[in-house]
Amino acid sequence: MTRKQRRLYFVLLGMLALGGAVALVLTAISDSLVYFYSPTDIVEQRIPEGRRMRIGGLVENDSLVKDGKTVTFKVTDVTNAVPVTYTGVLPDLFREGQGVVVEGRMDKGGQFKATEVLAKHDENYMPKEVADALKKSGQWNDGKQQK
Repeated sequence: MTRKQRRLYFVLLGMLALGGAVALVLTAISDSLVYFYSPTDIVEQRIPEGRRMRIGGLVENDSLVKDGKTVTFKVTDVTNAVPVTYTGVLPDLFREGQGVVVEGRMDKGGQFKATEVLAKHDENYMPKEVADALKKSGQWNDGKQQK
C-alpha cells in the first residue's frame, strides 16, 4: 500500500467518523426538541398526535375540574381553547385566569395530556406569542393601573 492510498483511507475513515458523529448529534437534538404552540396554533394546524410540545396561554375561567390528583382545565389564548388533563401536584400559583405553560402530548381525542404545568408568576413564563395574542385581544394586564 502506497502513502497516497493510506492517506486516502485515513481521510475517508475520518470523514465517515465525522458523518456518524454529526448524525448522532442531530438525532439527539431532534429527540429533545419541544415545540411551543398557542391554542389557536393547535386548532388551525394539523399537529401530529404524540408529539411532545408545550402550550401556553391562560387557564380559562370556570374550566377547572379537580378529581383527586387528576385535574382537567382549558388553556386559552382568548380566541381558542385546548382541553388539558394533568395528574399530579399543581404549582401554588395555578388558578383560573392565570398564565400557564403546560408540557405534554396530544391524544387521539384532542385532549392534551400534560406531564408538567408551569404557572406564570411574572412575564418570564409568558411566551411572546401568547403575550402578543393577549395584547391584541385586549386581555393583557401589564400590572399598570389606568387613571
